[in-house]
Amino acid sequence: MVEQLKRSQIYRDYEQAFRDTTGLPINLRPIEAFDLPHHNDPKENPFCALLANSNHSCVACMQLQKKVEEQARFAPKTLKCFAGLCDSAVPVRVGENLVAFLQTGQILLHSPTKKLFAQTTRQILKWGSDVDLKQLEEAYFQMRVINRKQYESILRLLTIFAQHLSGLSNQLVVREENSESPAMAKARVYIAERHADEIALAQVAREVNMSACYFCKTFKKTTGMTFTEYLARVRVEKVKNLLLNPHKRVSEAAYAVGFQSLSQFNRVFRRLAGESPTVYRDRLHRPKGRANGTA
Repeated sequence: MVEQLKRSQIYRDYEQAFRDTTGLPINLRPIEAFDLPHHNDPKENPFCALLANSNHSCVACMQLQKKVEEQARFAPKTLKCFAGLCDSAVPVRVGENLVAFLQTGQILLHSPTKKLFAQTTRQILKWGSDVDLKQLEEAYFQMRVINRKQYESILRLLTIFAQHLSGLSNQLVVREENSESPAMAKARVYIAERHADEIALAQVAREVNMSACYFCKTFKKTTGMTFTEYLARVRVEKVKNLLLNPHKRVSEAAYAVGFQSLSQFNRVFRRLAGESPTVYRDRLHRPKGRANGTA
């Protein structure tokens, strides 16, 4: 699924825009990946690139990645490496399931100092790492520095994008992008356009010139979901988009996308999103006084 997400146009467009705007690396990684997330990224920090060539410091970086991912399973997390650089992970979840992390970092939240570089150098020498210290020092003092507030905003953008990827993941869980028949593609478009109405299976079946029984079987085989399940998922994803507006009430969003009962909506949303709509909205718009979990 992660590879499908990375090939999607929405991810490629965001990835390019993120790098161009922030100058930072970005990567979408499956859970329990065993490589450095930003090695060979076009925006990889030159200091980190030098360290990546040393086995000991490479291991230290991978250990940090494992730790930050372990602590970012439900919310964004930022940790500092032995050299004082920040690395962050934002979870991408489909319902209750964690599927991937959006990651960025390799930056300082403070200006580099000779004292901090000396501490870093002592650790590198203690490991016996084979690194050109002159090159490393030059890279260290030319390193990107971002103030805490700006970095919080960058992580906020990643968090919002993770929500969009979650919606896209819901579609990729059950089908390949181009594996459906024209009739099923037409049915999905019809549902997407009329999801806010009281549409029924028989109505969609007529639209694609199928009997209700045959449509029901074909739709389930194509999408992996019943018509009712699929419609509910479409509506929940539309609610998520509406709740990006901090002034939109949960009940208002629910009725706007076609839910007729708030109790049903709350039940369906919790099942598909892994949390209540109120908790989801509050988490989405919760003010942050500092970068999440910076250690």
